[in-house]
Amino acid sequence: MKRVLGLAVAAFISVAISGSAFAQDQIINVGNLITDAASGPSGPATIIVRDGKIAEINRGATSASADAQVIDLSSKTVMAGLIDLHVHLTGDPGGDFWRETTEPAEWGVVVGAKNALVTAKAGFTTVREAGSSQYSAFSLRRGTADGVIPGPRIIAAGPALAIVGGHGDVSGFTEDVNDLLTSGYACTGAIQCAEKVRKASRAGADIIKITATGGVLSQQGRGLEAQFTNEEMQSIATTAHSLGLKVMAHAHGARGIEAASRAGIDTIEHGTFADEAALKVMKANGTAMVPTLMAFKGVSEGLGKGIYTPVVEEKIRMTLNTVGKAVASAKRLGVPIVFGTDAGVFEHGRNAEELQLMVDAGLTPREAVASATTLAAKALDMENEIGRIAVGYSADLIAFAGNPLDDVTVLEKIDWVMVRGRIID
Repeated sequence: MKRVLGLAVAAFISVAISGSAFAQDQIINVGNLITDAASGPSGPATIIVRDGKIAEINRGATSASADAQVIDLSSKTVMAGLIDLHVHLTGDPGGDFWRETTEPAEWGVVVGAKNALVTAKAGFTTVREAGSSQYSAFSLRRGTADGVIPGPRIIAAGPALAIVGGHGDVSGFTEDVNDLLTSGYACTGAIQCAEKVRKASRAGADIIKITATGGVLSQQGRGLEAQFTNEEMQSIATTAHSLGLKVMAHAHGARGIEAASRAGIDTIEHGTFADEAALKVMKANGTAMVPTLMAFKGVSEGLGKGIYTPVVEEKIRMTLNTVGKAVASAKRLGVPIVFGTDAGVFEHGRNAEELQLMVDAGLTPREAVASATTLAAKALDMENEIGRIAVGYSADLIAFAGNPLDDVTVLEKIDWVMVRGRIID
């Protein structure tokens, strides 16, 4: 009976995904093609998708064989799917930190399946899961890769490395409860931190996430500066790189950002209080900034509503006058700026609103679109697979009305999505 039920559930889930078996070529007639952010719209074209990859790109219409699936997007603009380098699919927004004592980790997979579909329908065909329970994001990663769950390609970190009692570790409860709930990835000292990196790699992490500084939404109010020591961060970066893994660091305070970049961390998430000195170190080390401006917009919408504890509200208010200022400085100094939102702190599906916030902060529309496509793909070392429309690339495509290189807000309404050759209904 259990086997029959399992097969029935799998069949039910799969109806949300079309074309997953790749039984036929897919001929996509495009009204206006944008191959990448560096190129303008080039007019009508035909994209032929075969076995989940782009097989041909032809200008104008192309005759289809009798057994091909024809997809008419002749009234739409089509470009590569968007990439969000900072999401939390397994969580929804809210300030009830005590839920950690009442909700099992398995619930995160249920929530994550919902949010994976919402995220894909919003036009995001690849995401970097920036922190979850031990196996929930890994389960989602497999589900979307195998076509069991409709959603984006997922690059998953699993639990973040944190200092004991710092942002990313469990806090806010009595010590006996904190100890029961801890993820097992808090570390002290260079040797133990290296061990935790190896543990994360063994568990299946695609990338290592650390909380290099204090955070806004954690229940400890000890500021937003560096929490790991220089030696600990250097150990994490060196160990991760030796295993072929990059490191992403949650970091708000300027000196924490500077220390993380100098240690060899690959991307700085948030970068809220980055000053000239910190940004110069980022530039010298090739460290990219992931601004997550939507996170601050999202949490600010909850102020004064009883959603957050007084400690958290105070930290939120501390950041609001500074949000976005580091983006213009980073651009001026030549620091790479790549797209990430921190979705989960705000409602999933609103990810594309980040683009206009980036423009408001000083990027051009073309630069903002590049940050969510070609530059984000490069940050993932996947620039030969995703981020543009080219022969041999994954068939990650989105369709919409308008030209985002003039007005990025057109990407807030996506009409059609394909991930790895599968149409998301």
